[in-house]
Amino acid sequence: MNDRFLKACRAEPVDRTPVWFMRQAGRYMPEYQAIRAKYSILDVCKTPELAAEVTLQPIQRFPLDAAIIFADILLPLEAMGLPLAFVEGKGPVIRSPVRSERDVARLAAVTGDAFLYADQAVRHAKQALAGRVPLIGFAGAPFTLASYAIEGGSSRDYFLTKRLMFTRPDLWRILLSKLANVVVEYLRVQIRAGAQAVQLFDSWVGCLSPRDYEEYVLPHTQHIFASLKGEGVPLIYFGTGTAALLKWMRKAGSDVIGLDWRVQLDEAWQTIGYDLAVQGNLDPMVLCAPTREIERRVKDILRQAGGRPGHIFNLGHGVLPSTPIDAVAATIEYVHRFGTLDRTSILA
Repeated sequence: MNDRFLKACRAEPVDRTPVWFMRQAGRYMPEYQAIRAKYSILDVCKTPELAAEVTLQPIQRFPLDAAIIFADILLPLEAMGLPLAFVEGKGPVIRSPVRSERDVARLAAVTGDAFLYADQAVRHAKQALAGRVPLIGFAGAPFTLASYAIEGGSSRDYFLTKRLMFTRPDLWRILLSKLANVVVEYLRVQIRAGAQAVQLFDSWVGCLSPRDYEEYVLPHTQHIFASLKGEGVPLIYFGTGTAALLKWMRKAGSDVIGLDWRVQLDEAWQTIGYDLAVQGNLDPMVLCAPTREIERRVKDILRQAGGRPGHIFNLGHGVLPSTPIDAVAATIEYVHRFGTLDRTSILA
């Protein structure tokens, strides 16, 4: 197996920097568009053969160093009893938002049996990969899941979420505790089906201050990572807009912290501590720039990493639907060409 990714997660030396992308299977690929012309997102997520097929599409096209199972971060909410739909032009919509004690009380305590489709998707993908690269599983983090559940979808200011958090901290703790327990079950299912690493997506946690993150979010994230430590796979924690939260995110207990593009990689890594691995952090929009600019930005990130073991190249968020296929290929090629440990002369 190409195990560069797993070695980098453990901060072990590698022959060259591993690279994978969030949303590397998605709308920018014609192969994916062909599948989606026939099936909804939920159909693909819940049909193991289709989820595995989409997972492998970027691996078949590009020399990536890891695959990530095709799914959606909101699937645990649906399992807990919240109707989930994907609306054209709006994205995910929760039909019955969580706003009251009664709403929180009706959320089901879900066990791993509810995620048989995830188990089977991972097993199908793992078999199809045939040991070429590691497979990553993932889930949404409690705060991000709570924000979708409360707002009923995406939000710019998270007004309803923060109002519940500040005015009913008791109810907030119950809600996040329920979500954290379900996320543990969901990730454990993926790991035991064969996922060799898992990533926790805290996409919206950057809207919080450090104090609020530490008080209202960190204990629940710590619970997830502590519960999964014994599974023996690398644990990745990623959020956007989190430059001010990195010192506290380190306390969550992951092995790797994902960085977005709003922070310098070298400064962030120094803040986190070099005993943890980091993942990131090219602006996804750069992939829409000319290839010479992509090359320049890739070199800059590699220069910031300084050749230290434990750097995994990724975007600062997911691949955009408008991203050219050739730009993805070029980025991977540049990372592999320049991402060696002895690269002082190459990057000069």
